[in-house]
Amino acid sequence: MAPSLHPSVDSGIQKGDANITGGKLYCHCPNNKVEVTLGSNVAHNHACGCSKCWKPSGALFSVVGVLPADEVNVTANANKIHIVDETAAIQRNACKECGVHMYGHIINDHPFKGLDFVHTELSDSKGWQEPQFAAFVSSIIEQGFDPKGMDEIRQKFKKEGLESYDVLSPALMDLIATHTAQKSAKLSSKL
Repeated sequence: MAPSLHPSVDSGIQKGDANITGGKLYCHCPNNKVEVTLGSNVAHNHACGCSKCWKPSGALFSVVGVLPADEVNVTANANKIHIVDETAAIQRNACKECGVHMYGHIINDHPFKGLDFVHTELSDSKGWQEPQFAAFVSSIIEQGFDPKGMDEIRQKFKKEGLESYDVLSPALMDLIATHTAQKSAKLSSKL
């Protein structure tokens, strides 16, 4: 049996609804769930193979999107939230009890500062933006995946219409490069 990429990819990607206006995310605790309210849909939703993102049990990849940080609010059981690694660029806020990452927040100077990272599969609402690409695909090798299986992984993503990258998508990499160039004043006279 082929390995699970992520439940939302394995079972065929469902097209999202561009008109979704937000919803709620819930941790996996049986009661007193952490609740995070999102005030909009996500953008740049993607499968991520990095070692930092929370993944459902048995999945090789997470699916994570971004939205404006001011559209992300903890609305129940905030006392159960802790930051997994306070030194990381993306500070992943997880439930202390079940371990589910509820949102990732950036506080340092970073190209994506102002955006929070979320896993829409934690919502009971439907219609969130579907995955657009797969990022950090080779990173699953660092987590113990056999490199001989990488062609199969990339083929599964391709079958679902997702391009595989070992970084982010070209559009997001361009944003990072633009941010870096502006900081070094190489672009400021051209923009």
